[in-house]
Amino acid sequence: MSRREIPPCSKTYGFPLYCASWVPLEMIAAKVAATSAAGEGGGEREAEEKTEGGDEGSETAGGGESASEGSSGLEEVSSNELMLVLGGGGGEGQSGVPNALLLARFDQTSRSLSDEPVHRLGTGQDVPYRMALHPKGDGILCSFPNGCRWFEWEPSEDKKAHQLGIKSSGRVLTQLEDIGLQLALAFNAEGSLLATGGEDGHMRIFKWPSIELVFEQNEAKKSVKDLYFSCDGKFLASVADTGLCRVWDLGSLTIVANLLRDNGEKFLFCRFSQATDENTILYTLSTQDQFAKIVSWSTTSWNRLTSKNVSKDPVSAFSVSPDGKLLAIGTIEGDVVILDSSMRVNSAVKRAHLGLVTTLVFSHDSRALASASFDSSTRVTLVEKKRRGEAVSMWVIFFIILLAAILAYYIKENGGLLW
Repeated sequence: MSRREIPPCSKTYGFPLYCASWVPLEMIAAKVAATSAAGEGGGEREAEEKTEGGDEGSETAGGGESASEGSSGLEEVSSNELMLVLGGGGGEGQSGVPNALLLARFDQTSRSLSDEPVHRLGTGQDVPYRMALHPKGDGILCSFPNGCRWFEWEPSEDKKAHQLGIKSSGRVLTQLEDIGLQLALAFNAEGSLLATGGEDGHMRIFKWPSIELVFEQNEAKKSVKDLYFSCDGKFLASVADTGLCRVWDLGSLTIVANLLRDNGEKFLFCRFSQATDENTILYTLSTQDQFAKIVSWSTTSWNRLTSKNVSKDPVSAFSVSPDGKLLAIGTIEGDVVILDSSMRVNSAVKRAHLGLVTTLVFSHDSRALASASFDSSTRVTLVEKKRRGEAVSMWVIFFIILLAAILAYYIKENGGLLW
């Protein structure tokens, strides 16, 4: 048997991975710059007062920029450099496998992940199981076996983007402590609402950052498996382990749809997306007759729009790109598949991981997909842009083959004569 070749875009970091998100480097750089500018403002004003009416030739050599200008924020972020935050571990006990959050760098030019984490933060006896990135880039909320914790970014002293760290904020989240494992976490697009779905069947909606509880639904013996806000902030979809999918109106906090299931169908995941005509669309991933299928739904009638079988293997992860043009699935066999919004395959990586895919997340520009696995590996798959000419050429080839088949049949029927 030949040895499995591991590409540079795939790395193993030493413990099972359960959650991942792309680090918003540009947002963090802007916040660091704003904070630094605010801190330096007083000093600059004092310097101006001292030099007012004094020397006119106080510009720095080279004409222009003072020493403090251009150095206040995080270093300029390269468009080719991305960063991931990953979470996982061995759980409680003396397994020797650590529980941690880590940061890994990805270079788009070389298509490679960093061999070692840029930063690692241990989380003690608790394994981070789910995470939600705040839309404003303020930090991430992580779900642990007994509740949730908030983590913030920590720029290095020299403010190098590739040396960014992460730290526990120390913030007390009373409403999110001792509530058990949350299997689903989601912020709305504005970052003003947080939804959590618990293993115990509790679905909660909080105002953020005040953590004021605005809604709670408890269904005993029905774990909440997935949650997602619509792009326009009107709806929240939820999936329970019973296979039901509900849609809540956030204005009235009432159920507006119980999605109809076909015979034997069970919903697993839900994702809202922005359609090309700027209307909101809902995607669900479900299982039926040993197939996994993706269904798109109208957000006005809540009727099915399209449906397609996408995998014979059970699907363990599902994601939709921020621009709404791509969907992705990960299977228990470790396969990763990217599809376009018409559900045609864009790219497929067989055995991208040796274990089941635990999470999938598209980058903010929808150009890269990160996948993580229980086998301790993470992988980045760049989205291949299909050229229009490729699709046209396939139709030309098909047409030529069809003509050849017709011609061969005609010749056969006419005893080898064309006419």
